[in-house]
Amino acid sequence: MSAPDVLAGLDPEQRDVATALSGPVCVIAGAGTGKTRAITHRIAHGVLVGAFEPRRTMAVTFTTRAAGEMRGRLRALGVDGVQARTFHSAALRQARYFWPQVAGAELPEITQSKLPLVGSAASRCRVPTERTVLRDLASEIEWAKVSNVAAEDYAAAAAQLHREVPGVDPESVARVYAAYEDLKTDRNVMDMEDILLAAVGLMAGHPGVADAVRSQYHHFVVDEYQDVSPLQQRLLELWLGDRDDICVVGDPAQTIYSFAGARPNYLTGFSERYPSATVVRLFRDYRSTPQVVEVANAVLRAGPDSAQGVVLEAQRPAGVPATFEEHPDELAEASWVARKINDLLARGTPLREIAVLFRVNAQSEVYEQALAEAGLAYVVRGAERFFDRAEVRQAAMMLRAAARSTDSAPDAPDAAAATAAVLASAGWSASPPSGGGAARERWESLAAVVALAEEVVAANPAAGLDDVVTELTHRASVQHAPTADGVTLASLHSAKGLEWDAVFVVGCHEGTLPLSYAETPAQIEEERRLLYVGVTRAREYLSVSWSLSRQPGGRGNRRPSRFLDAVRPETASRAGRRSSSAGTAGRGRKSRSPARCRVCGTALSEAAERKLGRCTDCPSSVDEALFEKLRTWRLERAQEQKVPAYVVFTDATLTVIAETRPADEAELAALPGVGRTKLDRYGDDVLKLCRASAGK
Repeated sequence: MSAPDVLAGLDPEQRDVATALSGPVCVIAGAGTGKTRAITHRIAHGVLVGAFEPRRTMAVTFTTRAAGEMRGRLRALGVDGVQARTFHSAALRQARYFWPQVAGAELPEITQSKLPLVGSAASRCRVPTERTVLRDLASEIEWAKVSNVAAEDYAAAAAQLHREVPGVDPESVARVYAAYEDLKTDRNVMDMEDILLAAVGLMAGHPGVADAVRSQYHHFVVDEYQDVSPLQQRLLELWLGDRDDICVVGDPAQTIYSFAGARPNYLTGFSERYPSATVVRLFRDYRSTPQVVEVANAVLRAGPDSAQGVVLEAQRPAGVPATFEEHPDELAEASWVARKINDLLARGTPLREIAVLFRVNAQSEVYEQALAEAGLAYVVRGAERFFDRAEVRQAAMMLRAAARSTDSAPDAPDAAAATAAVLASAGWSASPPSGGGAARERWESLAAVVALAEEVVAANPAAGLDDVVTELTHRASVQHAPTADGVTLASLHSAKGLEWDAVFVVGCHEGTLPLSYAETPAQIEEERRLLYVGVTRAREYLSVSWSLSRQPGGRGNRRPSRFLDAVRPETASRAGRRSSSAGTAGRGRKSRSPARCRVCGTALSEAAERKLGRCTDCPSSVDEALFEKLRTWRLERAQEQKVPAYVVFTDATLTVIAETRPADEAELAALPGVGRTKLDRYGDDVLKLCRASAGK
C-alpha cells in the first residue's frame, strides 16, 4: 500500500494526526471517533514515507487485546516490524535482557498472585486475613506502587487522597505493605508492578542501559493515555530521554481508573509540558446515532470538566430516541429489560449485539434471573456469574446448615430476618462498608441474597429458611446453563473499549450511580464519566433505567441519578412510572417527590441523609432519653429473636423516631426504615415508648 492510499478515507482531523510525523503530538479523541484508525494510519504513513523505521517504533497500549488489534491493522496496511506492546510487556522484555548484565543473575520469578504473600504479611502484622480484606490490601499496594508511594509514606498519602481499606487503618496498611515488600525480597520474587519498577530502576540507575534502549526506539505512540499512572509516565520519560518524538492519544472523558492510579492530567496537561505540541481533537463520532450522541454530550456538559473532552458530532443517520425508564422495583426493571431484549431479537438484533451494563457486579443477579426466565442466553463479562461467586456459595452453604438446625424452628424470626442473622457472620450488615473494593463487592453480593430472602417472604409470609434455600438452588440451576453466545452482562468498567448495537444502562439511581461512598468532587465526576462510558457503548439503541425500590412493595424512596437531570426529558419520570406500573400489575405504589430535609427543605441525595430525613449538618432535635429507651428495647427484642440488633431497627431509624416522636401508626409508617413488616411487628411497642416519653 502506498502513502497516499494510507491517507485516503481519513476525515480531516484523522488526516491531521496521520501527517503529523515529527515532534510531540497529542490527540484528544472522543468515543467512537476512530482513534485507533488515526494512530495506526499515522504509523503506517510514517513508515511508508521513510520518517519511521518499523523496528525503532513502539506503540504502547494497556491490554494485550488492543496491542494485537494494532498489530493486525498495521499488517493490513502493509507495515510489519513495529513493536505494539503493553507497558508491562515492553518493560518485562527490557528487564529480562538487562537485569543479568547489571545484577549478575536472572530476573527474579514473577509471582502469579499477590494474595498468598499479602496474607503472610497481614498475618505477620496481626491484620485480618479474610480473603476480601486481602484482596483490598493487594489492590491498595498496587495503587501505592504505581503511584510511586513508598510504604513509609502511605498513611499520609491515604489521608490526603481519602483512600480507605475497609476494616484496616492506614498505619496497618502501611505495615502490611512494608512486610509484603520484605517477604518478596526474602523469597526472591517480583510482582507485576515490580516489572515496571525494575525497568525504571535499570534505566535511571545505569546510563548504559538507558542509552541502549533509546538507541533501539526512536518513535513512541501511547494509546489510552488518560489511564497512565505515575510509574508508567516515569518509564515513558526514561524511554524518551531528552527527545520529544511522542504521540499520545486519549479521552479525558473516559478516565474511570483513577482509583487504580490513573492520572488524566498527563493527557490534559500535555501541551503545558510540550508547548510546541501539535494538538488534534477527534470529534466526529462514527459509532453512535445522533440520539445516542446527544445523551453522551449532555451527560458531560453538566460536569465541571466538560471543556477537557470533546463535543461529539454524530456522523451516522438518525435512529430511535434514547429511552429513560423508571420502575417501581429492581425485579420490574429487570423484567422490562428482558421483554425489550425479546423485542429487539424479534426485530433482528442478535443477542451478541445487546448488552446490559450496571455499576456493581452484584447487580447482575436479578438480570441473570430475568433473562433465564425469558429463555434468553447471556454471558457475564469481567466477573463470575452471581451464583459462582465465593461469597454467594458460602452464603448458600451457611443457609442450608441453618435450615437443618433448630434455628429454623417456628419461633425463630421470619426467613428474611433469619437469613440476615445467618449472613451477618459472613460479613453482611444493614449498612454497607465504607469505601469500595472487594469488601464492598462481597457486601453487595450478600445483600442481594438477603433481598432474595425478602422477596421469598413477600410472596409467602410463612416461608422458612428451607424455602429460601430452595429458591437459591432453583435460581442457581436455571442460571448456570452453559451459553456460547448471548446477551452481555457487564459492569461499566469492564465495558470500556467495547460496543454493541443495543445497550441497556440499568440501576441508574442515587447511591449506586454515583455510589454512596463517592463523596469528593473528583470521585463524583469519575462516576459521571462511568455513565458516559456506558452511554457511548451503544451504536443504535440506548435505554437508561432506574428503580424506586429494591424489592416489590418496598418504600419507593430512591431518586434517579443526578447525572440524568440534564439528559432525560421532563416527562420521562411520569411516563416511566405509567409504563412500569402497567407492566407490574398488583405492585401499585404512589408517586413520590424527592426526599427533602425536614429542617431546611434541601433535597437529600445521600443515603444516610435520606434515612435520617435531614441534612447531617442540620440541627438534631433528638430526644436522648427516648433514644436510649428505644436502644434498650431493641436489644431485648434482638436477643429474644436471636438476631443482630440492626435487624430490628438500625441506629439511623431509631434516631429518626427519637427526633420525630410519631404519635400514631401513620406517622411511624412514614419514617424511612419502617416498612409494613416492621410496623406490624414492632409498631405497638415503639408507639408506647414514644407516648410515654411525651407524658401521655
